[in-house]
Amino acid sequence: MFGLDRQTRDNIWTLIAAPTIWALHFLLAYGVAAVQCAPNQAIFETITATRWMIAGITVVALALIGLIFLRAYREWKGHGGGTVNDQDTDVARESFLEFSTVLLAGLSFVSVIFVALPALFIADCR
Repeated sequence: MFGLDRQTRDNIWTLIAAPTIWALHFLLAYGVAAVQCAPNQAIFETITATRWMIAGITVVALALIGLIFLRAYREWKGHGGGTVNDQDTDVARESFLEFSTVLLAGLSFVSVIFVALPALFIADCR
């Protein structure tokens, strides 16, 4: 269609997919913990089920972000993997979006891990 030599085209939706997954993970993880700990009645009881739920949510989020990262990385490397996109062509714009998606997916992957760390270390609602 635009002279691109591959099957998929990147756009704003592919660019924001990984940060959106991170944001949803953040909301779900802290929402689940808040529902468990909000009554403040048994703050010293362990929250094992909540921790496992957060772990499951984290695994799903990391898998989805990993898939986004791999797809964008493969396509970006297919175009030479350059970081300078100073040409006004469809391929240069596509390469820019792919590289930006790779960077955002990497940042989102690390961010999901940091969001899940409190559930790893904190065993009760104190």
